[in-house]
Amino acid sequence: MEFINRFFKEPEGSFFLFGPRGTGKSTWVKHRFKEAMCIDLLSPEEFRIYSARPERLEERVRACADNQVFIIDEVQKVPELLSVVHRLIEEKRGWKFILTGSSARKLKRSGVDLLAGRVLLSTIHPFIAAEIGKKFNLEHALNYGLLPIVLASSNPFHVLQTYVSLYIREEVQMEGLVRNIGNFSRFLEAISFSHAGVLNLSQVGRECQVERKVVEGYVGILEDLLLSFRVPVFTKRAKRAVAVQPKFYFFDSGVYRALRPTGPLDRSEEIHGLAVEGLLAQHLQAWIAYSGNCYKLYYWRTRSQVEVDFVVYGPNGFWAIEVKNKARIDKKDLYGLRSFYEDYPESRPLLLYRGKERLKIADILCLPCEEFLCQLQPEKALDEGL
Repeated sequence: MEFINRFFKEPEGSFFLFGPRGTGKSTWVKHRFKEAMCIDLLSPEEFRIYSARPERLEERVRACADNQVFIIDEVQKVPELLSVVHRLIEEKRGWKFILTGSSARKLKRSGVDLLAGRVLLSTIHPFIAAEIGKKFNLEHALNYGLLPIVLASSNPFHVLQTYVSLYIREEVQMEGLVRNIGNFSRFLEAISFSHAGVLNLSQVGRECQVERKVVEGYVGILEDLLLSFRVPVFTKRAKRAVAVQPKFYFFDSGVYRALRPTGPLDRSEEIHGLAVEGLLAQHLQAWIAYSGNCYKLYYWRTRSQVEVDFVVYGPNGFWAIEVKNKARIDKKDLYGLRSFYEDYPESRPLLLYRGKERLKIADILCLPCEEFLCQLQPEKALDEGL
């Protein structure tokens, strides 16, 4: 697969670049900084050298020119290197450090705060449609997601199965994040039914036969590994009683499809509908991150179950977005957006659906989902040009 330019823009100085495995962190930094010195901690030899003697990094850096760039890949493998990096940055010699990672868990314990203000935190996500351009296929994205390693494969189903089994399960076990990998495997299946839904930890615990507190810890592990995220309820100046529990999403629709068990009682339309909502969620997460994190992502649900899938709120925009996995729209599909707009007339409501035509119903713009995703770019407002 040829290199595809990403919308991610690097900060001027040293920075962390976090993202799940397979999102193309290493590919991007090595393409962008071709002359950089790279330390790959996934290499057994380099891991052994730097875990035994973190100060070796200082010896190598001091042998280089002042404007040298250094890439430390998967820095969470040897978090002790952070104190060395901190010391070298403080010398203000012009060295630039790019620290990539797929897990924030060890770094949280070991002192990312040590570098706060000196090394910015950035994230990279699976591809978004506008990065792929004409190669983007909505149906393929719903079935297999947008991970670069999956898109580059001639057998995406096999790659996803391997990703789930080798990375998610074995990485967790290898890092010693859980004591019982069997419980965690059952949890992964159970939590897949919560994708694009309100997160009920007690219910998930009952389904996988573990305590609620354990489930809460497992969800924390997924978030630390950047494999999932929660979307809170929009409560600003609420005029109605609203829900309190967040919604849960896997970071990639393909990973969700690989984890979600299916059988005769599972309706494909329901699974597909949740995948559509999840695909939009991951696009909005990426758009917010690449736009400088000046927006926040929410959802809205009243106690009477009136809901809007997404609310994007920030200093330069306020949007309410509903997504429907159907080719035809009727007025009842607009009820949630109309209710939200009554409470928040400052917002701009959008409905996305699987049809092919733009429509204006009850002053609400209805757009084909694929069209919306393909025009979504960080330098543009969500509805710019629509």
